[in-house]
Amino acid sequence: MNTSSSASSNQALSPTSPAERVFAMHDHAALWFSLGVGLLVMQVGAYLLPALSPQQALLAIACGSLLGAGLLGWMAKIACDTGLSSAALMTHVYGRQFAKLPIVLNLVQLIGWGTFELVVMRDASVAIGRQAGGMAASYWPMVMTLMWGGVIALLISGSMLKLVRQLIARVALPLVVLSLLWLTWHFVGLALEQGWQSLWSRPGQGGMGWLPAMDLVIAMPISWLPLVADYARHGKDGRSAMRGTWLGFAVANMWCYGLGVLVALTLPSADLVTALLLAQGGLIALTLILIDEVDNAYGDTYSGAMAAHSVVPSWSVRRWGLLLTVLCVLLALVLPMHSIEPFLLTLSSVFVPLFGVILGRLAWQPAAQRLAQAPQWMANAQHAHWPTVTLWLAGIALYHSMPLISADAGSALPTLLVCFVAARCLPRTT
Repeated sequence: MNTSSSASSNQALSPTSPAERVFAMHDHAALWFSLGVGLLVMQVGAYLLPALSPQQALLAIACGSLLGAGLLGWMAKIACDTGLSSAALMTHVYGRQFAKLPIVLNLVQLIGWGTFELVVMRDASVAIGRQAGGMAASYWPMVMTLMWGGVIALLISGSMLKLVRQLIARVALPLVVLSLLWLTWHFVGLALEQGWQSLWSRPGQGGMGWLPAMDLVIAMPISWLPLVADYARHGKDGRSAMRGTWLGFAVANMWCYGLGVLVALTLPSADLVTALLLAQGGLIALTLILIDEVDNAYGDTYSGAMAAHSVVPSWSVRRWGLLLTVLCVLLALVLPMHSIEPFLLTLSSVFVPLFGVILGRLAWQPAAQRLAQAPQWMANAQHAHWPTVTLWLAGIALYHSMPLISADAGSALPTLLVCFVAARCLPRTT
């Protein structure tokens, strides 16, 4: 088998060409701020109360966001330095024979989360429409699912680079920032009316420790680890990719989690979407956030297409993207997605140790050395690398054993740390 020709015919396993390295720091920051904003993030933020006090919740949000976004930034730097996608990095660390397993698992979770995003957008669209006095008929959820699926298909047919640099950075980002500012102003005002001091000093009721709460916050940035390389590889340099990714996602994660806590403090019994709709100007603000949600579904679909293309390169990334979009629409129409969310979260847990190992193997290598090795990396990645494979599988077992070992320590951080240190200690020949 000619490994060089195989890599060159496979867009997902080939290093990014210099002509495709166009993202500056502000492009990375705009993309990851936009991806970090979402209704699901706000809903998870509301889960922190009333188990924690507001002070504990905000501390967990700040620490978890900075740490989780830092992991994204670190992975972005590695991807930009090497020019390799997520699928290629998995192949490099675990060997091509074995890497197909995590790549396929990643594809499955991306299809699941892409479908879930369509459901979130559909449900929010119908809620907005009914709040405005329309969409009362039972067929509207199907209509909105098809409509949002059509939007994703339209975007996936175009250029990812142009989408990030023009639509997201210049249009979507300013609109979503304005909507977040408006909602924050409204709910801060509501908190002041109710008595800020009494809300701020409200004690937690227990049931969730601080470390498990930070685990919940870190879950959002970690869920993007399998995707970040697919975009960061198009950066101009590793440092700007790291800083932009870290800054953009950390700010968005803290803002959305914090807004979820603020909504839960002021309207503890209300559904989050309903609470946002009842805010002054909430209909417009929620609509803008909903529009921004499109890039989350697009991100899942594009990276899913990259993963599928790496396994079956005879189909282009665009063709795979259109097929996955159709699949997500069909699943959104027939599956009770809210009931299978725990399965998606469980599936996501396999990527915590997976990327802990990848970071341990590739972090702190000189950038020039990684770039010099990139053209022939496929020649060294044909066979399964069993030490790293074994470490990943042991990491999955550790992740699911942590609640039994220490219920207050969380799962993500200990597993990441153990896998990272163990991977650093493996011989460099693996």
